[in-house]
Amino acid sequence: MSDTLVVAAIDFGTTFSSWGFSFKHEFDLDPTKVTAKQWSGLESTISLKGPTTILINPDGKTIDSFGFDAETKYAELAEENQHQKWYYFKRFKMQLFDKIGLQRDFTIEDATGKSLTARTVFSLSIKYLKDDLMDMTKRRVLDEHLREDDIKWVLTVPAIWNDVAKQFMREAAEDAGIKAENLVIALEPEAASLYCRHIPTTISDNSLSKLKPGNKYLILDAGGGTVDITVHEITKNGNLKEIYKANGGDWGGTKVDQAFEDLISEIAGPGVMEKFKEDYMDAYLDLMKAFEVKKRETKKGKPVAFKIPVALMDLAEDMTGEKIRNTISKSKHQECIRLTGDKLRLDCDIIYGVFEKSIKSINDHLHKLFENPEVAICDAILMVGGYSESPLLQESIKENFSSKKIIVPTDAGLAVLKGAVIYGHNPTLIAQRVCKYTYGIETTHTQNSACNHPPTKVINMNGKPKCDGIFSSHIRAGDIVNLGEEIREQIYHPPEPNATAISITIYCTSKRYPDLVTEAGCYKLGNVDIPMPDTTGGCDRQIGVSFLFGGTEIEVKVRDITTGTQKRISVTFWG
Repeated sequence: MSDTLVVAAIDFGTTFSSWGFSFKHEFDLDPTKVTAKQWSGLESTISLKGPTTILINPDGKTIDSFGFDAETKYAELAEENQHQKWYYFKRFKMQLFDKIGLQRDFTIEDATGKSLTARTVFSLSIKYLKDDLMDMTKRRVLDEHLREDDIKWVLTVPAIWNDVAKQFMREAAEDAGIKAENLVIALEPEAASLYCRHIPTTISDNSLSKLKPGNKYLILDAGGGTVDITVHEITKNGNLKEIYKANGGDWGGTKVDQAFEDLISEIAGPGVMEKFKEDYMDAYLDLMKAFEVKKRETKKGKPVAFKIPVALMDLAEDMTGEKIRNTISKSKHQECIRLTGDKLRLDCDIIYGVFEKSIKSINDHLHKLFENPEVAICDAILMVGGYSESPLLQESIKENFSSKKIIVPTDAGLAVLKGAVIYGHNPTLIAQRVCKYTYGIETTHTQNSACNHPPTKVINMNGKPKCDGIFSSHIRAGDIVNLGEEIREQIYHPPEPNATAISITIYCTSKRYPDLVTEAGCYKLGNVDIPMPDTTGGCDRQIGVSFLFGGTEIEVKVRDITTGTQKRISVTFWG
């Protein structure tokens, strides 16, 4: 249990982000009591999440605004045709999804194709959220002086992200002014699971607190970008342990947005939407905002209607020579789509088609998951994340998995944020995780009769051929690791008698039993440089290397057996 005065969490989402915090005395009284930012949204509405949208000044180095303010300012600039020099990024978190070979200085493009380093965009966004939260916490403590060291920061990431993406987010947070020693990474579905375990049954029937030790449930964290899935079992002492490795895919709410945009493109005509975004960015933003509202309200069997920007209709006519109404009447959608004035009405079948590919991908994946014995015995499915608030997704999950109890908390979109604060106060609540990958080190050994590896042309000091590129596994995909558990130490030797350091290259693969680091699906993660200044003993010197995988990030412990010294060394996950 943490003794930190304040735990502050940043839920950095693909579509929406927010922050929340609680003081230790609040957590002790009620772990679910979390103060979250209230964002001023459209038409003076209040939202507990703001869009992950940042407007960066033309200098490419400083932030102008974030969230709803960034959307409004950029729309105003676009209306006056003054937006070209500014940098406008939205939904950029997906740039880190499923990436292995990231470089520190990789760039991403903004709405008009201009590039900045991803590190700049992410760190400025985190800094805005951090500084905004600090202002609120300082107001809460009134005359007391709240120091940075009084706050433990928690940054959320998808459980299906690899170690490279996690380190990128950690370093971006450090660039934003958060000290490394004060920062922990929380996995989003784990955080949501913790929050829902703490909701009293008197507050919500959709609570996990009714489940008993031994009960198992699947967490479906459906966000804007990714759908993140883990499986938990409740332990005897009420903690949680993961019993199946994290999995999922990029089937989140942004897939629905893209399908909607594709539909409008089909209605408007070839090239119209691209030109519309280029010349009428303000109207395009208004259109997508309107759809975001409808997306959260759409139910099965219900038609949807919303306004089409006049600028889009005029542009379509100029470019195609036909009014959109005529285009619709000639299309395959003529029975499902009607345009009256500037009001577009989509029948229930066509609006469901916008959701269909995303929802089908999620259901297909879940059906496949439930074929595994460890998952099939789950008692319930917990739906969290902003996309889980969609009635269409909820209805589909209930229909496809009617034998399971479907739990959707009333604040599904805030479950990750509030759970991240709980995790920061007590990380030991997650007692066990399942390793997603096989991790190992590239090694070399002398060719012998018992070895099946092909020898290289390199000859070692004894005049014998050796085998390079051996995958020396430290932990295998699917292995269970307890919190804080240290994986069995393995011994390595320096390659040369006078070597003063060893550079260990770490690899990972989804295969459980890899042989060589050159196999398909095997990726180089990074390096650990180990100093060995004492050359006594030559090549017989021994270095013990062990990994700690029980947390959300990898740690490496190195023991110099010759000198008896040991220390933890960070891994550099960069090419």
